[in-house]
Amino acid sequence: MPVLVADRSVGVPPVGERSGSRIVVGLVNNMPDTAIRATERQFGTLLNAAAGNLDVKLRFFSLPDVPRTESARATFLRFYEEIDELWKSDVDGLIVTGAEPKTPELVDEPYWPALTQLIDWAEDNTISTIWSCLAAHAAVLHIDGIQRQAFSDKLSGVFECVKTADHTLVAGSPPQWRVPHSRHNGLRSEDRSARGYSFLTSSPDAGVDMFAKQRKSLFLFFQGHLEYDADSLFREYVRDITRFLKGERDVYPEMPHGYLDDEVAAVFSAFRAEALRNRNVKLPADIAGKAADGKLLNAWRSQATNIYRNWLAYLSEQKALKQQISQGKDPV
Repeated sequence: MPVLVADRSVGVPPVGERSGSRIVVGLVNNMPDTAIRATERQFGTLLNAAAGNLDVKLRFFSLPDVPRTESARATFLRFYEEIDELWKSDVDGLIVTGAEPKTPELVDEPYWPALTQLIDWAEDNTISTIWSCLAAHAAVLHIDGIQRQAFSDKLSGVFECVKTADHTLVAGSPPQWRVPHSRHNGLRSEDRSARGYSFLTSSPDAGVDMFAKQRKSLFLFFQGHLEYDADSLFREYVRDITRFLKGERDVYPEMPHGYLDDEVAAVFSAFRAEALRNRNVKLPADIAGKAADGKLLNAWRSQATNIYRNWLAYLSEQKALKQQISQGKDPV
C-alpha cells in the first residue's frame, strides 16, 4: 500500500478520524537546505517500499534553530509542520535525521535545546524512534552523557557490516551486508556497553553500525545511512572537493571507502594530485558524469527495505497491542 504523505495543503486528519490501523510516522528533517528534498524523497521511497500492506502516513516536521535560508523556508519547508505541532500530535514512530555539524560540541549547536526536548518527548510519546547519524550521537549524549569522538578525517564509504544480535529489526537479514557511512565522529563501544545498549550490526572498519536501547520507547540508533541513494556519497565527495578548492576545508577529502570502481577512482586520483599542486584548478564540469553510467550501485537497498519493513511491522504490532489493552481486552 503506498505511503500517504501529509502536507499542510491537504491537512492531517484529527486523531478521532484516523484509521485505527494506520501507522503514522513523523520525519524530523534536520539536513541542510541543499539536502532537504533528497532526504525526504529517500525516506519516503524507502518507507513506501517497506510498507507492504500496511497503511502508513508520513508527516514532515522542522526543528527550529537549524540554520536555514529564507528561500528554503519559503519553498522546501513550506509544507512542513512546526515542531510545536508534533508536541500535540499522536505519531507512532519517529525518524530524526542528522544535521551538518557547525560546532565541535553538540551542546553548542543552536538547535540543541529543541533537540533535547524532542528526545524527551519521543520517549514518552512514540512506540519507537530512529535516530540517524548526528541525531544518534545527540540522543546518547542527552540520555546517558556519552560523548562522541572526532575522527582525524571524515569516515566516508560503503562498509561491510555483520549482524551481531537477534533482534526484530534485523529479522530475515543475511549474516552481513554493505552500508554507507558519512560522518566526522564516532562513539566508543565500551561507553555504550556500560550503559545497556544492544549492538545489532557492526563493521570492523566503521565500528558499531546500528544499536538499540529499550526505554519507554524503543530507541534505535543508525550511524550509517540506509536511506542513501546510489550516488549520495559521490555527490558528498564532489561537494567536499569543491570546499577544499574554495579554501573552506584545509584537507583534501579521502576517497569514499569501498565505493568507486577502479576507472572512476583513477580519474579522481589524478585530479587530487593536480589539485594538491595547484589549489586554483577548476573541478571539471563533467566530473559528476563519471558516476552517471551505472557504475554506482545501491548495494544496500534490499536490506534497508527489510529493516524498515521490520520496523513498521513492530510499530503496527505494538500499536494493536496498546489498543487491545486500552479497550480492556486480553492481549493475544
